[in-house]
Amino acid sequence: MRCCRKRWVADAFVTHLLPWFDTHGRHDLPWQHPRSPYRVWLSEIMLQQTQVATVIPYFLKFLQVFPTLPDLAAASNDAVMAQWAGLGYYARARNLHAAAQRCVEQHGGDLPRDVDALHALPGIGRSTAGAILSQAWNDRFSILDGNVKRVMSRYHGIEGFPGLPAVEKVLWALAQTHVEAVPAGRLADYTQAQMDLGATVCTRAKPACVICPLQQDCVARREGRSDQLPTPKPTKALPEREAVALLLRDAQGRVLLQKRPDTGIWAQLWTLPQADSGTALQDWFDAHVHGTLEDAEELPVLQHTFSHYRLHLQILVRRVEGLRSDDPALRWVDAQDLDTLGLPAPIRKLLDAGSVPPAPAVRRKLRAAPSLKNIE
Repeated sequence: MRCCRKRWVADAFVTHLLPWFDTHGRHDLPWQHPRSPYRVWLSEIMLQQTQVATVIPYFLKFLQVFPTLPDLAAASNDAVMAQWAGLGYYARARNLHAAAQRCVEQHGGDLPRDVDALHALPGIGRSTAGAILSQAWNDRFSILDGNVKRVMSRYHGIEGFPGLPAVEKVLWALAQTHVEAVPAGRLADYTQAQMDLGATVCTRAKPACVICPLQQDCVARREGRSDQLPTPKPTKALPEREAVALLLRDAQGRVLLQKRPDTGIWAQLWTLPQADSGTALQDWFDAHVHGTLEDAEELPVLQHTFSHYRLHLQILVRRVEGLRSDDPALRWVDAQDLDTLGLPAPIRKLLDAGSVPPAPAVRRKLRAAPSLKNIE
């Protein structure tokens, strides 16, 4: 009896969701016309932890520069990061680029239509692989992104934070049961329907249960626990970190940018020379730059929140004579050339605001000695 009940619920989930999607779902997203594997893949990567409205202009602009997978694979790292700059979570762009190059090397310039081969590509997890296969080829694969986890947790009354492996295992089993009931040829619609329901109806806060097509069989709705499920992630205080950066310009007004390492925050992006302490940055300056930091100006502390900590960045401004030696990780850049490089959004915003020299209202001379070693 329990087995039959489980199958009936799975069928009810699908048979109520698809008609709702036909009437109320999103059918005009740019990656749906056409639903090519490359466009679907690009959209899925961009949509990770990012809302549709934010992604659309980036998606369209990215396609103008890299219309095909081989175009993306052949591009330089700087060109890719320049198009991604501002979208955040930059590891996505690095993985996208690496995966495109691997597709050219191993799969003839196309995404492979095989779940294991897809999953093996950088940046493509199980859910993303399923989303690509179901939407690009109408293959029968389930997904389990954040929206679907929320819908499944409420519909089936699943306790526990969905990010825990044991809870996620249960949700994957339920998602697979549901997908088996989807009519042939409607896998792309079903995948989009789940995401649309979570994004527009079964939302994180104040879900619109009264208009939900699944309300009749939803455990959370029936038990009045829609505000309790899914179980929230255990909270902890976000760590606070401090760092110091230099906004240096030469006699021509060009700004000095430094390419970040391949790992860590803002990896492979161009940004201001930065260190965790004034002492470390002063030592870096003495080794690389002709000039002095005497009478350097302080800008107001820039605050930026990453997923795992909050950064307080003190930026010091100075005009200098030049560099002591050639270093491929350092580059003097004119304002009109900033668009050609990938810059972190807060740094790009700072430079676009024309913060050098700083306005009198925000400039503060160092009250202690002029050396960066006084800034810890």
